[in-house]
Amino acid sequence: MPCLNEAETIAACIKKANEWIFENNVDAEVLISDNGSTDDSQKIAAALGARVINTACKGYGAALISGILNAKGKYVIMGDSDDSYDFSSLTPFLEKLRQGCDLVMGNRFMGGIEKGAMPPVHRYFGTPLLSFIGRLFFQSPIGDIQCGLRGFKQDIVTRLHLQTLGMEFASEMIVKASLFHLKIAEVPTTLSVDGRSRKPHLKTWPDGWRNLRFYLMHSPKWLFYIPGCFLFFTGLILMLLTILTPFEIARGIHLDANTLLFGGVFIITGFSCITLGMFTRTYATEEGFLPKNKLDNRIEKLFTLEGGILVGVLIFLSGVVCSIYAFYIWQQAQFGNLEYARILRIVVPGATLILLGTQLLFSSFFLGILKIRRRTHVVG
Repeated sequence: MPCLNEAETIAACIKKANEWIFENNVDAEVLISDNGSTDDSQKIAAALGARVINTACKGYGAALISGILNAKGKYVIMGDSDDSYDFSSLTPFLEKLRQGCDLVMGNRFMGGIEKGAMPPVHRYFGTPLLSFIGRLFFQSPIGDIQCGLRGFKQDIVTRLHLQTLGMEFASEMIVKASLFHLKIAEVPTTLSVDGRSRKPHLKTWPDGWRNLRFYLMHSPKWLFYIPGCFLFFTGLILMLLTILTPFEIARGIHLDANTLLFGGVFIITGFSCITLGMFTRTYATEEGFLPKNKLDNRIEKLFTLEGGILVGVLIFLSGVVCSIYAFYIWQQAQFGNLEYARILRIVVPGATLILLGTQLLFSSFFLGILKIRRRTHVVG
């Protein structure tokens, strides 16, 4: 149980846990990971037979990581010490763990949420949204991704390299367990109104954003690839429609040179997002933050250093050719004024190709550097 000034409720939590341990004849201990309490939380816990450890580093995640690493059992069941979770009903968690699950999550929506136990913005918006994103981004089978009552094998921190120190630790455990294909199960649990007279430590919008930010940073596909591909192909379509003549989308409404310019901007921006996604995936997989997948292997085979350099140079030279042709047209006009729409149909594609070729060329070198680092790690 993580603890920070929980003197009002920690006794009830420990008593319920001890009763469950005794009634079910489980070889277990109650471990309190104290995160700097200034009240009597530690004294109360010790008096009730709990083992108390001090976690100097501040944060919900920090307290949990320290507690998990110091736990002596094969399995760990974690839960807040605010008396909102029922520590007298832990048998479903233990049964699933004994059946071979690596992680067992409680689901408050399945088990029941007492009136007033969860703010409406959490119950109807925040938690369902984050759970949906978890299923969409990471194929997580969890319906209540923010539930604080969960059980898992004691080595989960080292197996998954868990390291976030704040409230997003709860999401990190689910995300990485899903990405690394751990066996996950879910059991109903209840949520009661906590017994504290003060406000909870959880801050709705800052902590919600920290969780959402964590999701995005661990999903290059949704953060970079999907927006990048959308922009790239949207720009390509706009450019192809307007590169020769204006395109009429309705009577009297035409897409012309300005649309062509935005098409070039979309292509460059989209390609930048895609290459950033490639850099992120390569770094994350080499450092062990994310597991490699089939997409990584395909990109690695298709996007070689030599191939990227060759294609980049060819694209760059194509842009140079367009630029030379535009200069020739200007020369033919004796360096005077040119027809705006006509010259942009040459200049914009030329500039786009030069920028695209330059990005591809140097992106290939950067990915090559990342692969050199990987080979160095393997040899070392």
